[in-house]
Amino acid sequence: MAVSCQSLPGGRRKTLMFASLTLLFSWSCPALGKKKLYIGALFPMSGGWPGGQACLPSAQMALDLVNKRTDILPEYELELIHYDSMCDPGEATKLLYDLLYTEPIKIVLMPGCSSVSTLVAEAARMWNLIVLSYGSSSPALSNRQRFPTFFRTHPSATLHNPTRVQLFQKWKWTKIATIQQTTEVFTSTLDDLEARTKEAGIEISVRQSFLTDPAPAVKNLKRQDARIIVGLFYETEARKVFCEVYKEKLYGKKYVWFLIGWYADNWFKIKDPSINCTVEQMTEAVEGHVTTEIVMLNPETVRGASNLTSQEFLNQLMSKLGGKNPEETGGFQEAPLAYDAVWALALALNKTVGPLKAKGRRLEDFNYNNQDITAEIYRALNTSSFEGVSGHVVFDAQGSRMAWTLIEQLQGGSYKKIGYFDSTKGNLSWYGNDRYIQNSQPYLNNMTAVGCMMALAAVFPLGLDGHHVHRKQFPVVCQFRLWLLGLGFSLAYGSMFTKIWWVHTVFTKKDDKKEKRKHLEPWKLYATVGVLLVIDVLSLMIWQIVDPLHITVEGREAPKGDLDVLIQPLLEHCSSDKMNTWLGVVYGYKGLLLLLGIFLAYETKSISTEKINDHRAVGMAIYNVSVLCMITAPVTMILSSQQDASFAFASLAIVFSVYITLVVLFVPKMRRLITRGEWQSDTQETVKTQGSSTNNNDEEKSRQLERENKELQKIIQEVQDQLLGIGSVMVYSRVRISYVIQ
Repeated sequence: MAVSCQSLPGGRRKTLMFASLTLLFSWSCPALGKKKLYIGALFPMSGGWPGGQACLPSAQMALDLVNKRTDILPEYELELIHYDSMCDPGEATKLLYDLLYTEPIKIVLMPGCSSVSTLVAEAARMWNLIVLSYGSSSPALSNRQRFPTFFRTHPSATLHNPTRVQLFQKWKWTKIATIQQTTEVFTSTLDDLEARTKEAGIEISVRQSFLTDPAPAVKNLKRQDARIIVGLFYETEARKVFCEVYKEKLYGKKYVWFLIGWYADNWFKIKDPSINCTVEQMTEAVEGHVTTEIVMLNPETVRGASNLTSQEFLNQLMSKLGGKNPEETGGFQEAPLAYDAVWALALALNKTVGPLKAKGRRLEDFNYNNQDITAEIYRALNTSSFEGVSGHVVFDAQGSRMAWTLIEQLQGGSYKKIGYFDSTKGNLSWYGNDRYIQNSQPYLNNMTAVGCMMALAAVFPLGLDGHHVHRKQFPVVCQFRLWLLGLGFSLAYGSMFTKIWWVHTVFTKKDDKKEKRKHLEPWKLYATVGVLLVIDVLSLMIWQIVDPLHITVEGREAPKGDLDVLIQPLLEHCSSDKMNTWLGVVYGYKGLLLLLGIFLAYETKSISTEKINDHRAVGMAIYNVSVLCMITAPVTMILSSQQDASFAFASLAIVFSVYITLVVLFVPKMRRLITRGEWQSDTQETVKTQGSSTNNNDEEKSRQLERENKELQKIIQEVQDQLLGIGSVMVYSRVRISYVIQ
């Protein structure tokens, strides 16, 4: 007698019968009470791209975790039925037939490499099946008419082309060559590249292709003097190509090769019987080539839908692989995509349970003739948006994943990151320092830090007196106090003032002038700080030459009493003949800078710009410095005759202002580096927002809406400012800001 897991007795059951049935059918019902949903998958364990070696364990990890969750598909259990497609369409045809015509019914198909996904996705429409790929990059798969039920967590290969074109333009190359393996994925990618280069005014002068033997194509590249070469082929063919490249001496400083970045890191060192080149020869031939690669691992230290960080996922995957070398494991880079593909499917299926129940349907009712359930699954996948181990997962209108591009170069036998490209904004950023830090003008930040250290150093000479220093050397101490405070203020405050000044001059101008000045030239920022520094240096030099500081001693009343020893208290001051005049000049100049800084910080508080992304923090630091200076100046003048109190107040004011400034400016950057990875920036948050909002919408329409939204925000802000201006009264006061040189 055949009994299914779905036909176990319910209602009034006798305990003995239930226990007997439980024992009898436990072999066929591993999760008693749960209905099984089957996924048909093709994982290439060998062939041109053996991605299944790491992607299959990754998918199984995701399935195990999904099946343990009680908040995702609580009534169902997902099971993977998989075969080795060998990345071969012929083999995949036979396996697809087995998947479709062998029980049980599969609710979704998950193919791997592009050639297999093309076959599966085109056939799946006849069986009303959703296809979700984890390793397909062919641009042809973005055709919704041809592949109406296809999704992929791997971005399209055309995502590499905007990056390549940007690099060609950056390095002013106007003529390139290409060599490709004759498969659909590379042919369509090259067609897209040709269209983009033509639009950018770049000529593809040589276009070579091969099926199995690349030798004639490589010789033609040499014969036609190709120098900038884009190579599009699978990893196994790449070894053949570069063996021929070595023989033809088509490498070195005169040549630049652009390859695909998803090969194994040591692909050129793997022993291959199909080539007759040594590892040393291959290493020499590939040195210096540039790769473009989709960012496939979430750089943020965040817990997404699976409650795992990307690093925790890698650790678990390494354990699952049993100590295999990642560099020699096919598909290791794409493993996060396979993991997130399973999660995207599980979350989508979970989302369909409610709508199907409202229609009187269930997921287990699915069959190859049921279009309603397929439509619900399609709708759920189409609106997917979650944080995965590969980054933010969202699909565009063609079902393709959106992502960033990483640029690497082989240097000394290992790949080094050299940059990133954001195709949604056209931003090319060079690797080295964190982009978030780069966009905050790190050289100005360094000036601020140096100025703060100089101000802190001034605390030590402030505490010196005749007890510690000989009277003849005391004028030198006076000079140190003055110069350390003066130059420290100019560097620290001047660099912050320069940032606020630039933001204000650009973003408060009219639109026509704004566009002309929007390009930020760093030398202008440094020149502004230099001007402020020169003014300080000249004023201090003139002061010291015309009226140098010297020591003055102020006698105080001796203590009264019948004492054998008389103690005469003396106060030592740094002073000059026209001290008040010089202080008035310095106070006036610095005071105006502080007041102008407060005004600019207030004016730019609602402005957002990526060129100087920390200007709001700079504004807070300026408020802090200004308030402390306004308090410190009059108080220290009042306490000038009380040396202990004066020193304590002045030194504490300096220490507090310096440390608060450093905390406000540098702690967010340190936190960003620690918690968000080495390259994450504010622009990625924008990408996520755009990715969600542009889902299933035209990109141009989304950009238009974004522009209109910014214009509306600007109008609202102007109205608010006018209302604030009407209801407020500006009070101007003359404030004396002083250096403490007592």
